[in-house]
Amino acid sequence: MTKKNFLYLMALCVMIISSCDPGRLFEENKIIEGNAWYYKNYIPFDLQVKDTTKFYNVYVNLRVSADYKYSNIFVWFHASNPLKKADQRRVEIKLADEHGRWLGSGLGDIYDYQFPVLQKVKFPQSGFYRFELEQNMRDDTLMNVKSVGVRVEEFEENK
Repeated sequence: MTKKNFLYLMALCVMIISSCDPGRLFEENKIIEGNAWYYKNYIPFDLQVKDTTKFYNVYVNLRVSADYKYSNIFVWFHASNPLKKADQRRVEIKLADEHGRWLGSGLGDIYDYQFPVLQKVKFPQSGFYRFELEQNMRDDTLMNVKSVGVRVEEFEENK
């Protein structure tokens, strides 16, 4: 199977699996070029909100390889609303336990994480919201980060 066919097949599988997720309002993951996340490289995500009556959960998605050298990652989560009012928060995502065992779900040497940043929030205005992710570690360039993303889903009381 060629690389192009493999990528096509993987994209098709992701679309099929993700179409079975009725609570999701938005989810997008972006590949980090060369698996090297430079600290000045803000990763943007734009979301259109129409329903301001519902509550939502907002998550940061992260994919790293087993060669990632830390047990955590600090990320600045920047958010701005349609009126351009900005907010930011620094979040720590624990990736491994004290024994060095990866906490994410893995396949081979790749590990996926989904970390809640905002829970049970309402978007006060309809319109476009922008989220930006910025790595905030000691290394200017953080190696072995495959992709980062944002997920927004409807809040469910039973979750």
